[in-house]
Amino acid sequence: MPRYIVRCGCGEVAQFKIAAVWSDGITQELKTYGLCCASCLCRQLQRARTRRAACRLSPGETLDEPAVFELSTGCRDTHLIRRPDLEPPAPELPS
Repeated sequence: MPRYIVRCGCGEVAQFKIAAVWSDGITQELKTYGLCCASCLCRQLQRARTRRAACRLSPGETLDEPAVFELSTGCRDTHLIRRPDLEPPAPELPS
């Protein structure tokens, strides 16, 4: 199977996957919110956090906060390296 270049929405080569660990209590996988380049990372992470906040979960489901993972050609989700150093803290919500 030929390899292809994954691109960010801006047209640059995507370097990161923004995803959150989802589980139904039996299986677990990464729910992908987007693939992006370094320049678009902060904006895309904020969009993912907004989308995550709007998610409704069924009983037994869990969905972690979106995180940044380094894309690696030919690497499955379970082997992607998380990059917490690239995850700015979520802004505080007004009380």
